[in-house]
Amino acid sequence: MHTVAVLALEGVIPFDLVTPVEVFGRSAGHAYRVRVCGPVAEVDAGPFAMRVPHGLEALDEADTVVVPGLEDPLAPLPDDVIRALREAHARGARLASICVGTFTLAATGLLDGLRATTHWLAADELARRYPEVTVDPDVLFVDNGSVLTSAGAAAGLDLCLHMVRRDLGAAAAADAARLAVMPLERDGGQAQFIVRPEPVPDGASLEPLLRWLGENAHRDLRLTDIASHARLSTRTLNRRFREQTGTTPLRWLHRARVRRAQHLLETTGHSIERIATQVGFGSATAFRDAFKRLVGTSPLGYRRAFRV
Repeated sequence: MHTVAVLALEGVIPFDLVTPVEVFGRSAGHAYRVRVCGPVAEVDAGPFAMRVPHGLEALDEADTVVVPGLEDPLAPLPDDVIRALREAHARGARLASICVGTFTLAATGLLDGLRATTHWLAADELARRYPEVTVDPDVLFVDNGSVLTSAGAAAGLDLCLHMVRRDLGAAAAADAARLAVMPLERDGGQAQFIVRPEPVPDGASLEPLLRWLGENAHRDLRLTDIASHARLSTRTLNRRFREQTGTTPLRWLHRARVRRAQHLLETTGHSIERIATQVGFGSATAFRDAFKRLVGTSPLGYRRAFRV
């Protein structure tokens, strides 16, 4: 049985702590054993105090260690916590942080040289404090294999369901998502939630254009085609995309195509070449390159892992 240790430190954010407890302890059935652990027997969790049933020794047996965020993510970490996390990682445990729990992982040095994310409000501070970490504020989570990080609050659900998917396959993850009343995969990243300057009241919202792009992602669309449909110059189109989605029109389009391809790889037996055409890539080679860049594996590897 896969053991998940959830780290409860002083000032732990209750939502972040409960998310992995619910997903691994309830939604994913009996495949996981969950242990809430920490260096002290009781912690302040904001509106209430919480008893911690297991000590740090629980990390010695954990296959996965989840690090929730803290109310004060800049507070110094106890030496024994840093040591326990490093030792867990060294012996092969998977480490994952939720929200500003990324600061806790970064303090151990385990994120140095890696890409990571956190709540968008804290991303600049994370990058300033830990310059060896490549901070991506636009995504819901980052999977580096043995070390994973997620963005704020609800993105912890996305991350936990992703780990269930990695461990047990797409069908089990879909069941867990349904029990959590949560989509297995949310469109877009954290960029859509970042508070940016209000768009001018001239019909500048991209929502109708994004809907049109999603419906027409299979077509051979160029930047000029998208700009023409939006009745904007390419320069203005790029600027508004950056402001409202955090990415470019063509990158957004590629991600939409790859998401559609993931669904087809999971639910059909269509060839890679046929799926490449169905979702709008000009060739199977272009499709494989884009898929590998965005998903981190090949279409065939993804199908083997997640075919329902």
